[in-house]
Amino acid sequence: MYIGMISGTSVDGIDAALVDFSGLTPKLMAHHSEAIPNDLKTAALTFHTSGENELDRLGSADVQLGKLFAQAAHNLLKKANIKSSEIVAIGSHGQNIRHRPTGEFPFTLQIGDPNIIAELTNITTVADFRRRDIAAGGQGAPFAPLFHNEVLRSNTNNRAIVNIGGISNVSLLALDNSVVLGFDTGPGNGLLDAWIKKHKNKNYDQEGAWAVTGIVDTELLENLLADPYFKKAAPKSTGREYFNLTWLNNYLSTQDPTDVQATLVELTAQTIIDAVKKQGFENGELVICGGGTHNQYLMQRLATLAPEFSVLKTDDLGIPADWIEAMLFAWLAKQTMEHIKVDTRSITGAKNPVILGGIYLKN
Repeated sequence: MYIGMISGTSVDGIDAALVDFSGLTPKLMAHHSEAIPNDLKTAALTFHTSGENELDRLGSADVQLGKLFAQAAHNLLKKANIKSSEIVAIGSHGQNIRHRPTGEFPFTLQIGDPNIIAELTNITTVADFRRRDIAAGGQGAPFAPLFHNEVLRSNTNNRAIVNIGGISNVSLLALDNSVVLGFDTGPGNGLLDAWIKKHKNKNYDQEGAWAVTGIVDTELLENLLADPYFKKAAPKSTGREYFNLTWLNNYLSTQDPTDVQATLVELTAQTIIDAVKKQGFENGELVICGGGTHNQYLMQRLATLAPEFSVLKTDDLGIPADWIEAMLFAWLAKQTMEHIKVDTRSITGAKNPVILGGIYLKN
């Protein structure tokens, strides 16, 4: 068995999944979410933009998150009544703090020291997955299409698997078994969470209840949709460094906050559907996973904008929507431990298949 762990863009908590790969399909045996203290969450979020005394703050946050990831693994094993000796490895994504996949010297950086995780759990830990992909000429993201292709491909329908986290990404699994395509479509929950935090001091808009009371500002939406990222060809990836409140404020004047929230839901939904259709998917199944599945208003907008698609959740296909991303990193750790190269050429633009991640051995 393997453990997969990730802290998402919102930095709300660490998702940890215990996964059994002994059968034909991965089986989620147990799961656990470890809350991130507010002071550490605030510290992590500051790294998405440049600031003072970054190295010292970075080192401190790296250690604190490493300890918290280790605690998440301990609590998961306790919940499952499983000994650490039964785990082959932990796959830890860590906490993304800076993602710059373009430019003269592309880089990506995730923290949550894997040395500490391996030391405190005495479980071999695989981490730092994204930098090897960038070293091979890729974007370093998204990796979800690799796992989606492994466990969610259909023999009867085209499937577009959409992961709506802080950022949304799509995996296009064509019925004809053509090359798997995947990329970040743009904002997911990140802008919605940031906007309601600013105006309502809530961490998220439960079920989209605030957004549904607003009216979409068509002029604002048109301006947002004109951003160059949405027109950029794949492979492409993005993050909170780009789509944040500073980005949004560049487009705002005196709009009502509720209407802005409704417009952000429409932006997320439209950019997802536009991305799918631009890649030639005209019908089939739109399968949603990630935190966005809990935003009923967003789910309704996706269904309305794409009536030719059947809109499902990965739960309907046997993979829990809330835990699929943590399961992904358990699966990636398994590939690394078995020295299996993964082919991200059609997804991230890497020049060749590579073994992702570094291995931090247990004692």
